[in-house]
Amino acid sequence: MTTQKEFIQDISTALGRPTPVSVDVFTVAPTTAEQDILKAVRQRSSGERQPFIKTLQEVSVPLHLDFHPERSLEDIRQAIITLILEKDPEWGTKKSVVRWDHPLLNSLNLEAAAELKDIPLYITNHVAATSSADDLQAQRQQTRKEVEASFIGITSADYCIAATATLAMKTRPGQARSVSLVPSIHVAVVEESRLLATLKELYTLLKWDEAEQAEGLTNNLSLISGPSKTGDIELVMVHGAHGPRELHLFVVSDHR
Repeated sequence: MTTQKEFIQDISTALGRPTPVSVDVFTVAPTTAEQDILKAVRQRSSGERQPFIKTLQEVSVPLHLDFHPERSLEDIRQAIITLILEKDPEWGTKKSVVRWDHPLLNSLNLEAAAELKDIPLYITNHVAATSSADDLQAQRQQTRKEVEASFIGITSADYCIAATATLAMKTRPGQARSVSLVPSIHVAVVEESRLLATLKELYTLLKWDEAEQAEGLTNNLSLISGPSKTGDIELVMVHGAHGPRELHLFVVSDHR
C-alpha cells in the first residue's frame, strides 16, 4: 500500500515541483501547543471568560452587530420579546418568527409569552430518521415556507469567538442554517461556556476535542461575523444585501 509520504511525493513529481519538506500533514495527535490550548479551554473558569464579554462589546461596534448586555435567561427572554414587538418586517406588515429546536432556546419558552399570542412562532423540528421520503420532503417544504415567511430567525451557536465576534454554527436536524440566513433579523443566544478567545481555539477544538471528533463537522459549518454586508457598489457599505440586515447577540451567564 502506498504510504502517505509516497502519495505526496507522487503528486509533487507529477506537478514538476521540488520534493516537499518532510512534514506529517496527516497528524494523529495534537502538538504540544494544541494540547496547551485544549487544556486552557477545558479549565477556563467563568471569571476567566469575563474579558471575552468586554471584547465582544468592543468589536461589535465596527461589525454593526447589536450586542446586548442582558445575561439572565429571563432578561434575555424579555429583550427578545421586545425586539419582536418593536421591529418591523422588511417586507409586508405581517410578523412571524422562526427558531431552532435547541435546548437553550426551548428554555426561553417564547411560545408562552402572552405578548406574542398573535405572532406565529415556528420551530424547525427535525424529522424522524424512520420517516418516508415523501414525509421528509413535505417537512422540508414546510420548514422552507415558515423560514421564508419569518422576519426574525432565532438560533444558538456551538461557539462564539470573542476576538472577531464570530458565531460558529453546525447544521443539525432541527437546526437549519436557513434560520440564520433568510430572515431579515438574526437573533443568536449563546451560553457563556461556549465563548472562545480566538479562531485558533475553535480550530483546535474542532480537530482534537473528543466530543467534536465523535460528531464530526456535520454537513455544514457556518462562521458568521455580524450581519450581511457588502461594499460592491461605489464602495458604499450596505447591510442586508445577501442575508440578515441585523444580528443581535445575547450571551447567557452560566445558569445551571
